[in-house]
Amino acid sequence: MLRILSFCYSKCNRVEVPEILETSLVRPAIFLLITLTLLAGSLAAQQTPSPAQQTPSPAPTSGSSPANQSPPTAQSPAAQSKDSPAGKGDDQTKGTSGTSSGTSSATSKDRLFYALPNFLTLENSGHVPPLTAGQKFKVVARGSFDPVQYFWYGFLAGISQAQDSEPGYGQGAEGYGKRYGSAFADGTIENFMTGAVLPSLLHQDPRFFQSGQGGFGRRTGYAVSRIFVTRTDSGRQQFNFSEILGSAASASISTYSYHPSGDRTFGNTMSVWGSQVGYDTLTIVIKEFWPDIRRKLRKK
Repeated sequence: MLRILSFCYSKCNRVEVPEILETSLVRPAIFLLITLTLLAGSLAAQQTPSPAQQTPSPAPTSGSSPANQSPPTAQSPAAQSKDSPAGKGDDQTKGTSGTSSGTSSATSKDRLFYALPNFLTLENSGHVPPLTAGQKFKVVARGSFDPVQYFWYGFLAGISQAQDSEPGYGQGAEGYGKRYGSAFADGTIENFMTGAVLPSLLHQDPRFFQSGQGGFGRRTGYAVSRIFVTRTDSGRQQFNFSEILGSAASASISTYSYHPSGDRTFGNTMSVWGSQVGYDTLTIVIKEFWPDIRRKLRKK
């Protein structure tokens, strides 16, 4: 592992960075992300049992014969669909979203307002298997680089340009390009830190389990609480370190690396951190009520 990290650090020092990203903290930030990814992959490999470690099925005893063995009990098709893995996957597919599930029954193919990726939200999920580290990285990458995201970040960059936020970027096509790259990098780094890197290292579940029960106030309170409380991979409740620390880390990386030099202050970092947590909170509340909105839209 030390040899791999040493090799990665030497490569990071040689990487050519565009002028907009040319600061003394870019390469350490890249090295940090590579290190965290390697650690997460190492933990995932340790959790996966090798074929030799898997327990083989017990062989029949010498005293038993086919005549003494009880025949398998016939099951109805309905019972088989419930007890079989395929049947469980179907139940989870129906419960996770209004559409079919994603690459695994533990994620979904749902989209907020039929556009923005909503792959880590499960509806009426019940008991679902935990995500492996590889699955966490895969689903976050699928959502972060979804084609819709490119238009979404273009929209956000346009708003930032109109408000002339972070004047160091300037105006015109060059200013818009810098704002677009900044918005895309901000969102992608935060997605990976809060949804893949820290959840893999801390064994926390990055998914949002929609409640769907109670009135508006109760469901809103539940959704807001998920910013601070999350599930572990074992199903227990735990403080959401992945969201709070992950958004803080992404805010620090982005503020002190590729944002304008005039904005690289502790106060601005805290402001970006608060904005990211606030945006995530609003998004989770929308995710809680999106199934209700979707049903009404379908009826109309």
